[in-house]
Amino acid sequence: VVSWTAMIAGYAQHGHSEEALQLYWQMTQESVEPDAFTFACLLNICAHLAAVEKGKQIHAHIIRSGFETDVYVGNALVDMY
Repeated sequence: VVSWTAMIAGYAQHGHSEEALQLYWQMTQESVEPDAFTFACLLNICAHLAAVEKGKQIHAHIIRSGFETDVYVGNALVDMY
């Protein structure tokens, strides 16, 4: 998870937000479960792109994964919406 999150964050920091989201979808296809930091990063990407629909899909994954009460995830959700 750490390597995936680092790659996602790296893509996002260097202006490759779409590629970062693609990496997340690939991560889920390979059955790697994101952690709270991964989700917070992904939500920040969605906020930056104004990609509310993608953000809603990630929000649903957050709920299924039980991270909706995490402080970092909660703050990122507020920023995204």
